[in-house]
This record gives sequence, structure tokens and C-alpha cells, in this order.
Amino acid sequence: MLRRLLPTLAALVLGLAGLGVGLGYLQRIFAAEREDARASLQSRREVLEQYARVSLGQALREGLESARPTLEAAKTDPLVAAQGLYLREQEEQLLPRLALLDTAGDSPAKDRYARLRAGQELADEDEGPWRERLEQMQAVERALAAKDPKATLLAVMALLQHRTRFVLASTRDLPSLLVVLEDVAARGDLVPDLMRGLVREGLLDGQGGGRLEGLQRLLLLKRSRFTPEDFDFLRGRVAALSLRVGVPVADFEARARELTATPLELPASVPEPLLTRTGWYLEPHPPRGAQGLALNLPGLMEGLTREMRERGLLEPDGRVSLPGDAQVRVLASLPVAVESSAWTKGEAALENRYRLKSLMLVLCAALALTIAALAFVAQHRKYRFLELKSDFVATVSHELRTPLASIRLLAETLEWRLAEGADAKDYPARIIHEADGLGFLVENLLSFNRIDKGRWVPRLAPVRLDELVSGLRRDLESGTPVPVELTADVDARELNADAQLLRLLLANLARNACAYNTRSPVRLHVATLPGGRVHFTDNGTGIPEAEWERVFGEFHRLSGRSGREVPGSGLGLALCRRIARLHGGTLRVAASSDEGTTFELTLPETPSSARPRSTA
Repeated sequence: MLRRLLPTLAALVLGLAGLGVGLGYLQRIFAAEREDARASLQSRREVLEQYARVSLGQALREGLESARPTLEAAKTDPLVAAQGLYLREQEEQLLPRLALLDTAGDSPAKDRYARLRAGQELADEDEGPWRERLEQMQAVERALAAKDPKATLLAVMALLQHRTRFVLASTRDLPSLLVVLEDVAARGDLVPDLMRGLVREGLLDGQGGGRLEGLQRLLLLKRSRFTPEDFDFLRGRVAALSLRVGVPVADFEARARELTATPLELPASVPEPLLTRTGWYLEPHPPRGAQGLALNLPGLMEGLTREMRERGLLEPDGRVSLPGDAQVRVLASLPVAVESSAWTKGEAALENRYRLKSLMLVLCAALALTIAALAFVAQHRKYRFLELKSDFVATVSHELRTPLASIRLLAETLEWRLAEGADAKDYPARIIHEADGLGFLVENLLSFNRIDKGRWVPRLAPVRLDELVSGLRRDLESGTPVPVELTADVDARELNADAQLLRLLLANLARNACAYNTRSPVRLHVATLPGGRVHFTDNGTGIPEAEWERVFGEFHRLSGRSGREVPGSGLGLALCRRIARLHGGTLRVAASSDEGTTFELTLPETPSSARPRSTA
């Protein structure tokens, strides 16, 4: 059979190999499609991230550009507000403004102010400019005491000219000017514009184009010359004077409070635009400096997100963020991330499509293997059926030829003896026996065919088991060539069955027991058990346990002892099981050994109760 199956097997292997190559190629195509789709999604994401990066950079540069005039003004004017601005030149932080106060611990400016007020300030012999300054102050005092506005103005102008010629220490210059201006504001009639300039905006010196700073700017510019106590004292006196002469004081107070003690911890070198994690945008500023402004990064990201949503670049749930925890990030390579559910949905849909296509390929492969296996099995069954058919035809032919030959021989012998007038002995009985065997074989074949084709409809009726056993005994007495002892331990229960089929079932079990038996006599025993069970036991050669189920297959035959051939069609036990199933029952091998075999038949009982047990 293997030789017959080789072409089919080769064709199936070649077909499966070709299908495998095709499916593998399809899988590579699907994988390439997935990678291309991923690359497309990633490209779109990168484009949006680049757009967000450029937009963010442009917003930062525009913000710093709009703040540049304020930066330049705050660099020279200490009264200009510079919150959120940063400026560093020559490695020195100018904005935000540092306190830079003297830490000597005493208060020379405050003490000198007190001495000047008390008229106790004296100059040493080597302090010519300071002695002249004190004399100028005394001239202003005399003009004020004389209530002469013109003299007062000339004395103040002379003092201012002295300030432009001699630069004194701030701890002397500022308290002395403060005392003079306080006295003028309290008692004099100085021009208001002049007073406001001296207190706040300052005056041009009229000589070299220089500028005399007002007290407010002067105190903020010279803050590093004063101790904290001096600075607080002078700030309070200048603020009070400002209120008296009617100049703004709120910005002066605010700038004084904004002074910070320590520089900002920002990168020492800014070679290109940077963004710090603390929220500062910085650009290079020569020489050896930087400029920048403070940012509200969350608000900036929210504004950029809103803009991209309005332009239709982001879904309503999309957002722009700055991932990572780096302290300093270069603006040109800023890691801007664009997050959106569209990416997740796209990735999920992409993976689902790929998995579905892969699953379809697997199912195709499995289907192909299944079809190939079924084709191989069908071909195998076909050839097996042909072999069984051939064996069956040969067996049946042999089984038919043997009794026919015997009948012909016996009939010819009988004719010859009758013609000679000799005794015919038992030839008629032997002819009847051979004809019965032939008839039983034909009946088995016809019954199996009718049941197999579903053309036998059982005629169910109550059947007494003891009557079936009695009929079996009569059949065995005339239909077997060997002595048979049949015993029974059955009750008078009735089975709901077809009597003809049950008779055929028991007859096949009995003839099989006689065929596969080397003992004499052949002993058979039929017994009933609860639950509609019937045990049929013989003393035959037994059935190997591995064959207990296979013996019920069609055309399956066991070898006899010593491998001898046992006559039969191989349909007996198959027919028995089909008869049992046709009645809704079962037939199986309950036990088997060298001492014999027990078959268990289970059939539905009639509703009538069990009757007393009888022994037949």
C-alpha cells in the first residue's frame, strides 16, 4: 500500500511546500506593510514635533526680542522694572539685580547722617574736598536761614558743581546731599523741577555731558558701598523725601525689595540658545555674557497645544510637552513631544490588522495541512477499502466455494450410491448442514448491508430471553460441526427488541466461539444481570486486550492458535455491534483470557418487572 500512496504523498508534500513558500512571502509583505505604516505614523509625528519645536523657538525669540528694549533700559536705569529678565556681561550678573551690600557690620552712612544733622561732622586736614563740601553745605544753610531763594539756588548749584569736580565716597556724598535736599525741601523755595531731578531723574552736569544721578537712582546704583543697615536707613529717608517733593516712590521701593542676595544658578557658558528646566530662555550676549527671560513653561506648552488644535494639527485630546529631566536643553534640538490618542489608536489598529492577517495565514496553513491530511487519509482509506474489498471478495468466494463444493460432492456421491443401491448414510444431513452454513453466511451479508445502508427498521416487541436461548440451542445442535454445551442462567425478563436481529446476534457470538476454539466440547454460558445486561461467555482461545475494540471493526479477523487461518467473513462481530446499537444498546468485551471470553450485551428492558430466574 505504501508504494501506491507514494505519488499522493509526494504531490501533497510538493503542494504544501509551494503553499508554505507563498504564505511566507505573504507574511513578509504584511510585515513590510506594517513597517511602512509605522514609518508613516512616525514621520507624521516627527513633522508635528518639528512644527512644535520651530513654533516654540520662534515664540521664545520673539518674546526675548520684545523684551530687549526693557533689558537695555534696565541695564542703565536701576528704576526700570526687570522682573523675569536676565542679563550677564563679563561673567557678572546685572539682571536680576543683586544686593551686593557691604558686610562690614557697622553703619558709617547712618552715623555720618546723624553727625551732619547735629552739626558735629568735622574734616581732617588732609580731607580738602570733604572740608569744601562741608563749607558748601554751610553756605546752603545760611541761604536757607536768610530765606533768600536766589542765594539758596546759587549755593545749591555751587554744591552740585563741587560734586561734579570731586568724587567723594558714597558714605559721605549721599548722606550730605540727602541732608541738604531735606533742608531745602523743608525750608527753601527751590525750583520744583530741580528738586524732582535731584531726588529722582538726575541732572546733566552741563560740562562734559555727564549726568548727576538723583538720590533714588544713586542709592540703587551705589548699593554695594553700603551695609544693609545703611541701605535700609537711606532708602527710608529717600522715600520720605520723595513723597515730600511729589515724585514717584513705588517703583523705587519695588526695586529695592527686588534685590536678591545670590546670583541665579544658570549655565556659565551660553554658546547657543538654551532652555533650562527652571524655566529660563537664554541667548548669547557679548562680551562673555548671556541674556534671557523667565518662562511659564506649562502655560507656553498649553498655548502651543491650543494653537495646534485650532489649526487642526492635533486632536482635542492631543497635547505638546517637553519630555526628559535634563537641566539644560539646546533650543535647536529641543525634545518636543506631541502626544495624541491618534498615535495610540493608529498603532493599535496597525497591530490588529497585522495580527489578523497573520492569523489568516496561520488558518490558511492549518486548513491546507488539514486538507492534505484528509486527502491522504481519504486516499489511504480508499486503498484500504480496495484491499478490504479484494480480501472480502476472496474470503466470501472461498467461503461460498467450500460449502458449494461440499454440496456438489455429497450430491454426486449420493446420486451414485442411490444408483448403485448402496446406503446413503448421512449425506442428506451433511448437505443440509453445508446449505445452512451457506445460508447463514448469505444472511449475515444481507443483514449487514441492510443495516449499514439504514434500510432495516427494527420491529420492536417484547422478546423473552429464555426463548432466544432455547432457539439458539436448537440452531447449534444442527448448525455446528463440533459438540456444543450451552447453559443459561436467565430469568424470564423481556427485552424490547427485534427477535430476528437478536437471534442473529446470539448466533454470530456462538459461531465465533466455535470457530475460535480448540476444546471439545465448546462450552457456552448465557447469564442475565441487573440493568438489562446479558453476559455471553465461552471457553475459546481468548482475545488479546489490544484487540478488544478492534474485533468489532468491519472485515477484521483474528488468527487462530499457531497462526492457523479461521474461516469467516470478518463481519460477525461488526454485525453484532450494529444490531446492539440499532436497539439503543451496547456490546463490548467484558473479560478475556486463555480460558475464554465474556461479551456484555446491554439492551433496554420492557417496563414489566423481572420474573423468577430459570435455568435452561
